[in-house]
Amino acid sequence: MKKYFKLLILILISLMMFTPVMSEETYTLQAGVSIDKVPKAIFGSWRVNAKIVEASDYKLFKPKSTDLWNLSRVGNVLNLSNPFTGASADVSINAAQGNVVSFTRIVDFDNKKLTDTVTIRLNNNTFSGINDLKLEEFSLLDGHKMKSNTARYEISGEKISGDNVLR
Repeated sequence: MKKYFKLLILILISLMMFTPVMSEETYTLQAGVSIDKVPKAIFGSWRVNAKIVEASDYKLFKPKSTDLWNLSRVGNVLNLSNPFTGASADVSINAAQGNVVSFTRIVDFDNKKLTDTVTIRLNNNTFSGINDLKLEEFSLLDGHKMKSNTARYEISGEKISGDNVLR
């Protein structure tokens, strides 16, 4: 019995010597930004103008557009919808500091993935900022990425309805 006990102790010591020490590894925990950090002035309906400033393939992206955004809070989620097209998406808040807000929405369709990241600076009933688009196309056979295109737009918005509209 004493022999087995010594063997067990020897095995445990060996395992401890050759097992990596977990406390030496460092981990960074990342969490999303709370919707409570988003300025209330962002909520409402906005007329948004966009003008392309750079693109990897100008034939894929519109040179300019005018759109309607309705930004609302549904529980702890920021929702972006367009009442004219019926499109609606919950977006991830990347950053909210002061009057600057950044959010992302990702849409998968067919064999494509569109990542749409918006960063805006609110100024009363207007905003200005950028909208970065990344369009990736994947193989239907094995799912590998075949190509990726990007575009950057300068955007500006004017609030047309919501709690903060001033006269």
